[in-house]
Amino acid sequence: MSEPTVFSSLRGINHLALVCSDMQRTVDFYSGVLGLPLIKTVELPGGGGQHFFFDMGAGGSLAFFWFPNAPEAIPGVTHQGGLMDPEGPVSAHASMNHVAFDVAPEDIEAVRDRLVAAGVECTPIVNHDDSPRGASREMHDGVFVRSVYFKDPDGIALEIAAWTKVFDASDVRHTAHSTTAVTAPA
Repeated sequence: MSEPTVFSSLRGINHLALVCSDMQRTVDFYSGVLGLPLIKTVELPGGGGQHFFFDMGAGGSLAFFWFPNAPEAIPGVTHQGGLMDPEGPVSAHASMNHVAFDVAPEDIEAVRDRLVAAGVECTPIVNHDDSPRGASREMHDGVFVRSVYFKDPDGIALEIAAWTKVFDASDVRHTAHSTTAVTAPA
């Protein structure tokens, strides 16, 4: 019998912690616009800031820190630049590129409509597939996820995503790239 792995104990993501520039504006957006309930607030010791948690369902939370002396965000470094930028949605190593919220496939159009009605600028629904372009204008059997992209008030890239298929071994078919030279043992 093999030893249990870390994965065998995981139940999902407990919370993802991001940094905002204005906690009230963040609460207004994530609770008011997206409808995520604010479930825990923490004042950091010594006036060091705040740490607030929003319920994402299934035991997971999205958390935000607010630090009074945090440096400004730099698109393309601290978080992705624009989807339509010439470089694409690139961000620096060790950055957080985007957060994707899961919805049922039958709900994605209605969720996008609600975002637009709330004044949130969104992309059209993107049908991601394995074509050379990576996406199709139309829904078809090869689409594996449908997505809508938008940003929060700090420019953090967000996604509404709906899986449209169950993955199997044929979906893992690419070799991982590496920029680190591998040396043979001496």
